Amino acid sequence: MTDVVTGFNATYSEDDLTLEQITALEGDVVLEFGTSWCGYCKRAQPLIEEVMDDFTDVGHVKIFDGQGKPVGRHFQVKLWPTLILLHNGEEVGRVVRPDSADELRRLLDL
Repeated sequence: MTDVVTGFNATYSEDDLTLEQITALEGDVVLEFGTSWCGYCKRAQPLIEEVMDDFTDVGHVKIFDGQGKPVGRHFQVKLWPTLILLHNGEEVGRVVRPDSADELRRLLDL
């Protein structure tokens, strides 16, 4: 399984996480769907890093997404980056293509 990093995680994992593994995650975890070559993802990284470094008790899993990736389809990811906040494996909020650190902080303050 992909490691859950607390604080900012810099690497998109190409390991295929299963829905069972995701729903088994405990506590608060941000799933970040995107790719290393996505321009929107690259622009959002400084914002995501700034905010995740402030929320060191929140896990951060970066999931390489694309056509045929079942986890992204399950969460109905349409645009990158999409950040989904899970609490004990259940979605409690999401932000798509964040353009401010405040937008991400509001997500993590849920």
